[in-house]
Amino acid sequence: MAKCVPGAATPSAAGLMPAMGEIVLDGRRLETAWWGAGPAAAPTIVLLHEGLGCIALWRDLPERLVEATGCGVFAWSRFGYGRSDPILRPRPMTYLQDEALDVMPRVLDAAGIRRAVVIGHSDGGSIAAIHGGRTHDPRLAGMVLIAGHFFVEEAVLPRIAQARTEYEEGDLRRRLARYHRDVDAAFYGWNDAWLDPRFRALDLAGDLRGIAVPVLGLQGQDDPYGTEAQLDALARHVRAPVETRMIQGARHAPHLEAADQTRAAIAGFVAACLRYADAPPRDRGGGAQSGHRSSAPQGGSAPA
Repeated sequence: MAKCVPGAATPSAAGLMPAMGEIVLDGRRLETAWWGAGPAAAPTIVLLHEGLGCIALWRDLPERLVEATGCGVFAWSRFGYGRSDPILRPRPMTYLQDEALDVMPRVLDAAGIRRAVVIGHSDGGSIAAIHGGRTHDPRLAGMVLIAGHFFVEEAVLPRIAQARTEYEEGDLRRRLARYHRDVDAAFYGWNDAWLDPRFRALDLAGDLRGIAVPVLGLQGQDDPYGTEAQLDALARHVRAPVETRMIQGARHAPHLEAADQTRAAIAGFVAACLRYADAPPRDRGGGAQSGHRSSAPQGGSAPA
């Protein structure tokens, strides 16, 4: 059972200040935030964070998207992240599918989402792709997949193992603890799953083929957790209009590391895919073209 707590997930009347709240699923609490217009007044951009992310780690992206698009922006911290309720470890090998097919539809229902463009970063991009490919959610008008993982690249696994060393021997734990109620659950829930040999069977090709809305795929040129091969998979398998871009000078978070160009690309895409969704089927000739590839120059630097 999903319940929206009174006052929670409610659009803010105070301009770009977020309205913080919560959604309760089966007695477990998810922290939520909403910026700008509510779902009755404008389309909503829905944010799905990365494997070590949460609401706070989107930084100023939600406010900038409200300003650039006129849409409302809604985000939540998944179970085990931010101030949401914790998880039991270890995470199952199906945790991406569980989030996409069980949790996400109920969150969108509880938040009253009517029409949305979903932006998923890293694990969030994988969750968005699974949700879009399997549920055929009529609320979706488009998806932006930032550094999404559609299969496991063996070459990046040593970097994930290195993150574990940085967490246990460096200052990564201290830095993440500022944002997560149970920092060990947040880190090991992600890291243990990705380093489990069984997780290498991840293959979202079938999910990508099921996506029926326009897609923008973004990847940092210097991303240590993924390569251009992820964008190649996106362009090869998605049958809806798709555009992919390598962001020069960016690593795993181009929306922070090359902020101006990445946000401009997202804003243009959001406008285009909302027009695409509104157009009669016979007129849907514009927008992104299947397999189109471009690159964007470096923008701002990542916040500390």
